Amino acid sequence: MTSGTIKRTAGQFKIAGINEGKCTLESYTRRDFYKISLVTEGPPCSLRYGSLPAIEIDRPVLVFTNPIIPYTWSVPERMISTEGYFCVFNDEFIRTNTQLSGIADRLFTAQQSPVYFPDSSTEQFLKELFIRMRAESDMDYADKDELFRSHLSLIFHEAIQMRRLETSTDNGTSRVAAEFMHLLKLQFPVDMPLQPIALKKPFDYADRIAVHVNHLNMAVQKATGKSTTTHISERLFAEAKSLLTYTDYSVADIAFGLGFEYQSYFNRFFRKHAGVTPSDFRKNFEKYK
Repeated sequence: MTSGTIKRTAGQFKIAGINEGKCTLESYTRRDFYKISLVTEGPPCSLRYGSLPAIEIDRPVLVFTNPIIPYTWSVPERMISTEGYFCVFNDEFIRTNTQLSGIADRLFTAQQSPVYFPDSSTEQFLKELFIRMRAESDMDYADKDELFRSHLSLIFHEAIQMRRLETSTDNGTSRVAAEFMHLLKLQFPVDMPLQPIALKKPFDYADRIAVHVNHLNMAVQKATGKSTTTHISERLFAEAKSLLTYTDYSVADIAFGLGFEYQSYFNRFFRKHAGVTPSDFRKNFEKYK
């Protein structure tokens, strides 16, 4: 080697089962290698990755970690065995392929979660890929690294598809929650006393939005942190207090307008939220409003 020549680091790729050799690889140090882990079984845990909030993991997961981004795992129950595979590779290994390098730059970032939750079919596909790579690592084959790069490309594209599906799902969830809140708002103020509210229960809103009630409940809970039933009850209670305070409608008329089949149902609902009956609240609204 002539003076002034820079010695290049060779591309390296290693793979192992998570329990193989107690999750270590010869000559592997975290600061030099990218890492992809497929965990198929294990105890619930959480991952802190860079400045992102802690990510809770309670099911099979694919995780990409970057050597320059600090991360820590928190595993409360270490008596439960963890199953799966992981592979590590250095920067030189992927820079020989421009397309692979570009995709890796999109996945190994500090700005987005490194965690991907595959469905059962995707999990099986990824597991078979890792099993194949583990078997190939013991082979004596001149172009073995190209095989590994091909498998990495497949893993990268599966992760991109999972992220797109997750984004699409989140957008759909936000849309359903927004439609629910809009419909709820349209129910009030109540057109008393002739026209009671049309949508009384979560099922009524789900039917109007054309989604299953379970999907509605999940979307609203995820978007707002409150259940569909809680939103409806809070809005009914606020309207009931307003009608009792600022109108002369009878308690029976108010109960009917708010969608209660019987006044006794309304009385129980109101007492549950206010601690007093509708009649007592009306008599003492200055004290209870």
